[in-house]
Amino acid sequence: MGLKIYNSLSNQVEEFVPIQPGKVNMYVCGPTVYNHIHIGNARPVVFYDMVKNYLTYLGYEVHFASNITDVDDKIIKQALMEHKTEKEIADYYEKSYFDAVNKLGSSKPDFIPHATEYIPEMIEFIEELIKNGYAYEVDGDVFFRVKKILNYGCLSNQVSEDLEQGARISVNEKKENPLDFSLWKKTDVGIKWSSPFGEGRPGWHTECVVMNHKLFGSEIDIHGGGMDLKFPHHENEIAQNEAIYHNSLAKYWTHVGRLEFEGQKMSKSLHNVIYVKDLENNKKGMIMRMVLIFTPYRNNFSYSQEIFDQYEKVFDKWQRAYRQGLYELQLSERLNQQELDLEAMKVFEEYMNQDFNVQNVMMLIEKLVKDLNVSVRSKAFEGLEKTWNTLHKILSILGIQMYVTPMKNDQLEVYRNWNEARKNKDFEAADIYRQQLVNWGIF
Repeated sequence: MGLKIYNSLSNQVEEFVPIQPGKVNMYVCGPTVYNHIHIGNARPVVFYDMVKNYLTYLGYEVHFASNITDVDDKIIKQALMEHKTEKEIADYYEKSYFDAVNKLGSSKPDFIPHATEYIPEMIEFIEELIKNGYAYEVDGDVFFRVKKILNYGCLSNQVSEDLEQGARISVNEKKENPLDFSLWKKTDVGIKWSSPFGEGRPGWHTECVVMNHKLFGSEIDIHGGGMDLKFPHHENEIAQNEAIYHNSLAKYWTHVGRLEFEGQKMSKSLHNVIYVKDLENNKKGMIMRMVLIFTPYRNNFSYSQEIFDQYEKVFDKWQRAYRQGLYELQLSERLNQQELDLEAMKVFEEYMNQDFNVQNVMMLIEKLVKDLNVSVRSKAFEGLEKTWNTLHKILSILGIQMYVTPMKNDQLEVYRNWNEARKNKDFEAADIYRQQLVNWGIF
């Protein structure tokens, strides 16, 4: 069975067939860099990092892009508050973002397009929309004509009339229709660019369409982001792409559910925001990655300290088994063997191919950890080797690091002496050797 994923555009689980055989182009909406990211922002980050890892494991050539929105009203507001330039604000919080991404064990995307790098292309794109009757300019502002897109609402599964009634859209007398969205904003405040429509800056919904097209062409395989982006952001991306390129921008649209804190939306005013930067160390970041990954990705999820504590116990259990297995493989000089438990890997693939069913994968890991402990106790090195390699491989695909490194030669010698002393029931010597290992952080 091949990979199947849930497509938000069709509301169905579909077989994954890329546009070009063997190649996957994936774009995920990145941050607007005006503040530090919290764990809710981080949930899509770790999910799509895992998706890239798994697609690569399956043999696809994956090209993964995630943008940086470095021009936005929120950035301008923050710059005014801190008496800094928009670039200073954007640069500072972009660094904070990638520091957080690293703490959570995620790699940087292959491409990191910045909105400010594509302003001429955005202006050209907006001109094309106006030329084709899909956009109109009013007093320096440019808006998209939603009524021109017959299937508008296809992603959020609503008709335009319902969206007009239900969407929280600020009143703007310049608009022909309440749903029409901004492509170019006239402004006298903050950073701005010259254009045929006057000085201003592009609208958020246009940025991703243009950057996508410049990187990948008119249609990509996977477009992802948080569930909150489905409407209006992703809906408006599809509308613009339909207008010019006559397709829905991506073959598969995927969305990650919202993360709440003890049943409430994360909010500064409620003082329930947990910033990734405040996680004490990389181990805490890895435990948080487990919390975020091992929940059904499409479901909303309520976080609590109790849940984190439970996963910390799981992490510690896995780490002990992983460490002990690694050391025993070193002792037996079998560490560099690459043989895997092919049956376990087959089960792993079956679970992941079910729309990334990591809940079952977690149960598989628990079984591998149990088997690993049995092999360590029985000194069954062939089984130990396969099980440890398989555990290591699966954890690597999930992006979960155990922060355990092989022993150095002098440490390995003391470890060997400790094992020998225990075998000979020389408990006094064993205690001395063990203390040395403790001092090195081996135990």
